[in-house]
Amino acid sequence: MTVEGRRDLAAIPPYNIPTQRPEAVLLNSNEWPGPPSAAVQQAIRDAAARGNRYPAWSSDELVARLAEHHDLDPGWISVGCGSVSLCQQVVQATCGPLDEVIHAWRSFEAYPVVARVHGAVATEVPLTRYHVHDLDAMAAAVTERTRLIFVCNPNNPTGTAVRTVELTRFLDRVPAHVLVVLDEAYREFVTDPDVPDGIPLALERDNVAVLRTFSKAYGLAGIRVGYCVAPPSVTGVVAKVAIPFAVSRTAQAAALAALGETRESSTACRRVTAERDRVHGELRALGYEVSPSQANFHWLPLGSVSAAFGAHCEKESVLVRVFGTEGVRVTVGSPAENDLLLSAARTFPLTDSHR
Repeated sequence: MTVEGRRDLAAIPPYNIPTQRPEAVLLNSNEWPGPPSAAVQQAIRDAAARGNRYPAWSSDELVARLAEHHDLDPGWISVGCGSVSLCQQVVQATCGPLDEVIHAWRSFEAYPVVARVHGAVATEVPLTRYHVHDLDAMAAAVTERTRLIFVCNPNNPTGTAVRTVELTRFLDRVPAHVLVVLDEAYREFVTDPDVPDGIPLALERDNVAVLRTFSKAYGLAGIRVGYCVAPPSVTGVVAKVAIPFAVSRTAQAAALAALGETRESSTACRRVTAERDRVHGELRALGYEVSPSQANFHWLPLGSVSAAFGAHCEKESVLVRVFGTEGVRVTVGSPAENDLLLSAARTFPLTDSHR
């Protein structure tokens, strides 16, 4: 007799893992365009030399350093194996079978997956025609079964962001027993002063949590470390469902070293956002519709020619992320990588109906 898994898992779509071709320009995963700093690399080597020992169970030193960095009590911080792992932990910590998780769509594709893995119902609310969260519709979608709402700000994959007034109005409408998770994986790339920092909102409200990551602005996507900022009543239950020792000694050391270089990281982020603006202008000049981005990537709503554009870029050794017949997400890389992307975009036969 064959062992059967849970039958409801068959309906869960697989996570679409981007193609990795070392010889190509990889603009399909929103990764940092260069290696970690020399100080971070040295911290990784030092930690690897002590790799026969388990890491600190609760990442105590990193939690303390993050608390200092954000001027918070350590009880407000929970560290996880990347922010996507924390997405799964907050679902597991707050939702039972058939409880509801609301999220925008299209948004981060892990949201419906982690919800359904734990037996919850994923309720998708379409973005507006401008590819932004429809917060009014999301508030209206709340039912007595709703336990959790994800708001990705800036949104992945569209790069769009909600502003302070509309987010505050939305939070005022959400019932106090529903946890709102502000996923701010791309916060360091925000240049619009009206896009709010979620942490002060979490300090004001008992039902707001904020997720951050070292994968993007700190260039540690391959290391896997992120953190949650929330009231201790939330971080406590999030920590309870964590896999023991999930955040490796190497990850903790790398994150600590990265936090010691926040000024350098901020300077590097400004270079990325300058390239973001340059690429945006160039693509618009070529006739492409490009959503205004507050992240380190661009969204091209190419509709039915999305796959053709992705294939054309791949022929030019530039890998981008295609989302069915909705659009294409393009990471902001180094200036040279971005020039190759623009060269491929320049030779793609864009029709008037897709401009």
